[in-house]
Amino acid sequence: MTEGDVSARNALVEVEHLAKHFPVRRGVLNRTIDHVRAVDGVSFQLHRGETLALVGESGCGKTTTGQLILRLIEPTAGRLLFDGQDTLLLDRAGLRKFRRRAQIVFQDPYGSLNPRMTVRTMLREVLSVHGIGRDNGVDDQVVELLGAVGLQPDDARKYPHEFSGGQRQRVGIARALAVQPDFIVADEPVSALDVSVQAQVLNLLADLQKSFQLTYLFITHDLSVVHHIANRVAVMYLGKIVELSDADSLFRNPLHPYTRALLSAVPLAGGGWAHERIVLHSAAAGPPDSATGCPFYSRCPHPEKDSRCRSSAPPLEPKDGDALAACHKL
Repeated sequence: MTEGDVSARNALVEVEHLAKHFPVRRGVLNRTIDHVRAVDGVSFQLHRGETLALVGESGCGKTTTGQLILRLIEPTAGRLLFDGQDTLLLDRAGLRKFRRRAQIVFQDPYGSLNPRMTVRTMLREVLSVHGIGRDNGVDDQVVELLGAVGLQPDDARKYPHEFSGGQRQRVGIARALAVQPDFIVADEPVSALDVSVQAQVLNLLADLQKSFQLTYLFITHDLSVVHHIANRVAVMYLGKIVELSDADSLFRNPLHPYTRALLSAVPLAGGGWAHERIVLHSAAAGPPDSATGCPFYSRCPHPEKDSRCRSSAPPLEPKDGDALAACHKL
């Protein structure tokens, strides 16, 4: 058995060549004239108990990838394995069982909560739908969930508008925990919060991971929070992963020019920048359906770009130890 086989057997989530292409329609007949490749051939594994951060600028396909893994939207192509089972083959009953083990924490802690429900009603509904409420003890379960995320028993009587943003996000985390999941997609869980509250929620997520043996896909555009919570980092650009490495290696020695540009924009607490500042002068633009070549070609600051960069997309392959990068010039 090879090292790759052992790694695959220990993986909780396996994503293979995942793609999602949204049609672009025009005209009176609403004909499809092109496609937006929101996710375009993404592959990675998530091991039990780890946190993989999926990072990149807005519009790169991070959130779409998380939604595809949870089957909130259906992929155009690819394969999704959860604990060795192909989730794309699940029937309705199988999908419900899968969603007990895989949950999501949304970016907006207010928009993701029903404003007409108290916290108790929301959490009781989750327990009831999945048939995991204890007889005559559902309210005790609600109190246990609130305690796990740092809220008080009296908070169960409140409505979402009565909480601060950080407290609302704690309610969202409690709702995800209610079904006792193994895997959580945390989709920009702290981006809508004040900086002081962000640290509290990140610490909470780390504590919950240890207590409940959780596996996280942590989606964010903010690299300043990644180093504190992630074991590995996947950098995404225009629907493709361009670098995948353990967090320490990526922050110490970023390989792909896009990763270096992202890290150069992270300020240090005492002032200045962690890496030499790299400014990308053009805006990201999705390639047309027939596009070939490196998706980063038009913005790449590398001084030695050549014909390969223009004509063929670089594969994601080992470049430095266990680090993977998609660049012809590395």
